[in-house]
Amino acid sequence: MFTGIIQEIGTIEKIETKGDWVVSISSSLNMDEVKVGASIACDGVCLTVITKNEHCFDVQLSTETLGKTTARWWRVGALVNVESSLKMGDEMGGHIVAGHVDGVLKIVSIEEEKDSLRYRFEIPQEFAMFLASKGSIALDGISLTINEVNGQIFGINIIPHTQKETTIGGKKPGDLMNFEIDLIARYVGTMLKARELV
Repeated sequence: MFTGIIQEIGTIEKIETKGDWVVSISSSLNMDEVKVGASIACDGVCLTVITKNEHCFDVQLSTETLGKTTARWWRVGALVNVESSLKMGDEMGGHIVAGHVDGVLKIVSIEEEKDSLRYRFEIPQEFAMFLASKGSIALDGISLTINEVNGQIFGINIIPHTQKETTIGGKKPGDLMNFEIDLIARYVGTMLKARELV
């Protein structure tokens, strides 16, 4: 489990594409605390650390992961949001994020709104029912609060701190991001749909 509070921005140093992809990511995380076999979220994708050294950790990407996320477009030099898995006693600053990406959405527009930026996104139709004003969503692993919803389009204000401390500040209209629907919204939606079928 994760919180959606990004710890740092990592850099992709190497990608091996024979078989499952193996991606090396440089990081300033304390590698003594990053265990081989541990889960780590990279742009919101829960991945397993398979090897590490003082400055990098390696993760393995399956065909399923590449098919469902923006990882298939990762390139050497690209920046990714990094968050270690939640430990007992850690502060729960964002919301519960599983690292199980639902799919990819598109940035429709970015507009200045005082000191912040108002981003608008378009989500695939089948996920629009899970969105709610003041609800939560994870985009590239970032825990964010939805401001308004209009069908498949929803808006979020991104404050300067989030622009600086995550990769979203470098995004532009037309760019794609991973999304993960809030777990509570998912289960409530699934229960309501099941009731309709009874």
